[in-house]
Amino acid sequence: MSLSRRHVVVGGVGAVVSLGGTAHAGTRRARTVWIAGDSTAAQKYAPAAPETGWGTALPFLLGRGLAVANHAVNGRSSKSFVDEGRLDALLAGVRPGDLLIVQFAHNDEKPDDPSRYTEPWTTYQRYLRLYLDGARARGARPVLATPVERRRFDADGRAVPSHGEYPEAMRALARQERIALLDVQALSLALWQELGPEATQAYFNWTDTKQDNTHFSPTGAIAVARLVARELLRTRVLAPHDVRRLDEEIPTSWITWPEAAA
Repeated sequence: MSLSRRHVVVGGVGAVVSLGGTAHAGTRRARTVWIAGDSTAAQKYAPAAPETGWGTALPFLLGRGLAVANHAVNGRSSKSFVDEGRLDALLAGVRPGDLLIVQFAHNDEKPDDPSRYTEPWTTYQRYLRLYLDGARARGARPVLATPVERRRFDADGRAVPSHGEYPEAMRALARQERIALLDVQALSLALWQELGPEATQAYFNWTDTKQDNTHFSPTGAIAVARLVARELLRTRVLAPHDVRRLDEEIPTSWITWPEAAA
C-alpha cells in the first residue's frame, strides 16, 4: 500500500508536542524525539478512550528544548510501517540532533499475516536497520526500544514474557550497531510482576466492556513512558536536565484524546 505524505502524517499523528512553550522567530529550534512504533505507543483518538499509548504520556516527562513527534500507528510492524511509506514520511521531517525511538514486535509476531510478519533474526533485524540508517543519514540519533510486555500471568501469579525471541534479536542488533537500547520489555515485565495480577488491571485497558491485556489505560501509559524516560537517562541519550517528573505523580487527567482528523 502506497500512501501520500499527507495521508501518512494524518494517520500517524504527525503533530509535534512542544515542551518549551511557544516558539518565536529567532529562537533555537527544539530537538524532536520521533517515535516509530505500534499501538502500544500511538496517540489514541476520542472513540478509543480510555486506551492510551505511552507516547502520549512521554512529553510530560521531558524538559524544555525537547518536542515529541509521535508517528506510532495501530497495527503496524517494523515491515508494514516501512512498506506503507510511513518511515519515509517520518524521516522527511528529521533534522540533525533529533532522536528516533523505534519500538516494534507486537505485530511482527503474526506469521499468518505476510504484510506484517518478520522473523526475529533475519527480516526483523533487516527492517530495523532501515530506521537506524535513515536516522543516521540525517544526523539524528536512533534508539531501539524493546517491545513493552503484555499483561500475562501464569497460574502461580508470575508475569510471563510474550514476545519470544524478538527482544533478544533487538538487543543483539543494538550491540552490533553500537546504539542505545531501552530495555522496556525487561523493565515492564518486572513492573507487572511487582504489581501482580490484580493491580495490573488498572494499568491496562480494562473497562466494563473489555479486558484488554495489550493496550494501556492512562495510568499504564504514564508508567511505561516513565520507564522509557528513565532508560533515556540511564543510557545517556538524554541528560538530567532533559527529563523531569521521574519521581512525581502525573495526573491521569493530563491525558487527552483528540477528535480524529477527517
